[in-house]
Amino acid sequence: MAGKSVFTRILAIAGVLFACFPILATIITAIFGSIQARRLRVDYLMPAELFGAALLGTLLLLWAAFRARSRHILIIWGLVGMLVLLFGSQGVAMASGLASGRIEPFGFWWVLVLALLGGYIIALLVVDVAGILLLRDLFARRKNIEGV
Repeated sequence: MAGKSVFTRILAIAGVLFACFPILATIITAIFGSIQARRLRVDYLMPAELFGAALLGTLLLLWAAFRARSRHILIIWGLVGMLVLLFGSQGVAMASGLASGRIEPFGFWWVLVLALLGGYIIALLVVDVAGILLLRDLFARRKNIEGV
């Protein structure tokens, strides 16, 4: 694979760390918060609140993927999904009145906003998996002709 330079590997590592941070932070705070409260506590908005880290990580992964000529299509699809679904959920929340508190958080609009937010989290997970696969590609040992 062309582009297995040290710089490309550093980009990929940093990208995975930043892109995975919102999901890992949500899981870690859910575990400790649930233990402390002795009931299940999950801040399901945290991945959206940490969008800056996710976007930075995705852009670093995209840069590394283009340099390595590997996994860039999957990362692009994940990035597009992240942007459309997150901003779509915010747009629906603002247009429906959920964001301002004009309507109560239940019913069709609430479910739609949560579904779009869930889609954003899935798109972020796609980017995370693509980043891990890119790291695997970059750090894979090449076998020579004898198979050693």
